[in-house]
Amino acid sequence: MTGSEAIAGKVVVITGASSGIGEATARHLAGLGAKVVLGARRRDRLETVAADIRAAGGIAEALVTDVARREQVVALAALAESHFGRIDVMVNNAGLMPLSTLDQRRVEDWERMIDVNLKGVLYGIAAALPAMQRQGGGHIVCVSSTAGLRVRPTMAVYSATKFAVRAIAEGLRQEATAHNIRSTVISPGPVDTELPNSVTDPEAAEATRAVHARMAIPALSVAQAIAFAIAQPPEVDVNEIVLRPTLMS
Repeated sequence: MTGSEAIAGKVVVITGASSGIGEATARHLAGLGAKVVLGARRRDRLETVAADIRAAGGIAEALVTDVARREQVVALAALAESHFGRIDVMVNNAGLMPLSTLDQRRVEDWERMIDVNLKGVLYGIAAALPAMQRQGGGHIVCVSSTAGLRVRPTMAVYSATKFAVRAIAEGLRQEATAHNIRSTVISPGPVDTELPNSVTDPEAAEATRAVHARMAIPALSVAQAIAFAIAQPPEVDVNEIVLRPTLMS
């Protein structure tokens, strides 16, 4: 069983679900019959997404969640279990990208990227694993980036967090087979999202927006890749999907 039949009824927790890839994934999976549990920091945007899904006939719960706060990620996973009795998929999507050169010493930006992009993923894994182990199965999807495959100027720390996400996802894949837990890492190039707005250095922000304006792919494309991985038969674990704009060198 693959396609929408394999997704219908699955309980899917998604972080960073108020916009961009997270929002597109929530709407897409809900449209395929998944029960989605949405976490993000912006209450108004988050509740709008959940309300839209319900209005379209889908099933959605939402909880304001800052992935840099472990207790809030634990609460998000607990919401999924309390409402639906299980967690089938955890999508660790929340992230930010305040690019700058290292000599600018924007240490607070570095710390924020580590807290959200890296520790937020670890918190998501830690929150979801107990339920998946009890169930005897599950699927953890981590959103990385093509920046986790290649480093470019201004991207050293951002790339470091995304390289780390790929390493963690691979380690999880090897360790979690005993519990029938799948691990997938999604590595997109520029995507049409609000992520460039998190770039704090003006010069880097201008360059990033120019790249996105020229080649960014739709967030729905990434959501469809996530759905593809989730919809595979239980014996198939899609370990990594890389999505680049056709124009990307």
